[in-house]
Amino acid sequence: MKSALFSGDRNGPGSWALQAVSCAPALAGALALQGCVSVSAPTSIAATPSAAVPVTVDGVPAGMQYLYASGEAAAVSIQAWNALVGYVRAQRTPVSVVLAPGASLAAPSWTTCGAKPKAAVFDVDETVLLNLGFEYDAASGQPWSDSRWQAWERTGIKQVAPVPGALAALTQLRAMGVTVVFNTNRAAANAAQTQAAIEGAGLGPARHGETLFLAGDDASGSKKDGRRATIAARYCVVAMGGDQLGDFSDLFNAGQAPAARRAVVQSPAITAKWGAGWFVLPNPVYGTALKGARDDVFPPNVQWAPTGGMR
Repeated sequence: MKSALFSGDRNGPGSWALQAVSCAPALAGALALQGCVSVSAPTSIAATPSAAVPVTVDGVPAGMQYLYASGEAAAVSIQAWNALVGYVRAQRTPVSVVLAPGASLAAPSWTTCGAKPKAAVFDVDETVLLNLGFEYDAASGQPWSDSRWQAWERTGIKQVAPVPGALAALTQLRAMGVTVVFNTNRAAANAAQTQAAIEGAGLGPARHGETLFLAGDDASGSKKDGRRATIAARYCVVAMGGDQLGDFSDLFNAGQAPAARRAVVQSPAITAKWGAGWFVLPNPVYGTALKGARDDVFPPNVQWAPTGGMR
């Protein structure tokens, strides 16, 4: 029997670009994709299993244990939210952080603000909201499926919690007159339940079509640039936050190999945005970050092994 992990852009599941990743039984539930093979390419890459990689710690996948239980992950999240609020507060002249139509990552240009009111745009899942109930079920080895996620969207309204730092940050942004907008790949069909989950966690208000945008709102499916353009037409978007690169631009998910994708994040034009309009939250559990075969993650020039048969 094979189980599944998450790969792809689960920035709001449902009709997202989430995909199941088939794993060898010995690595079921593992977060290191060295043991996983995608069953819905191209966003994951097959790799050689590594028996030395621990699957769980105390029976819980290590990435879940880190994200949902550790003080370290809470501290990183709070750090990101504090930096975001500080950046917005320090702005004197609003500057948009949404890429303009036709812009590229190599030569970015930005939408204009004019006299539009200020807004900050955030992903929902594992950016402002922790899906504790769903991941509890997933930690038992349940394979991901769209039907299970849709059931979670419809019924998992109370088994959630705010991401550490998010509640205070959103409260401060609103007090500064900045409209908080959510852009998630949760399904438009479940808009009422998503609104209830956000507001039940104290993170609202969220109003579909006004401050809540969902997959299915346009013809782009799980791609977010169309929804971002709609938001940017109404607002001067002064900050964005997410746990996946697709929360900032769909261009990051344009099929680059892991090394190329990592390199573009570090290019001078893009480096300038991290912590200065674009803010990333930690997520080692699922998403577009989790891909790369062993030789992609550790290229030949850094590979090492002890000599003389030592292990």
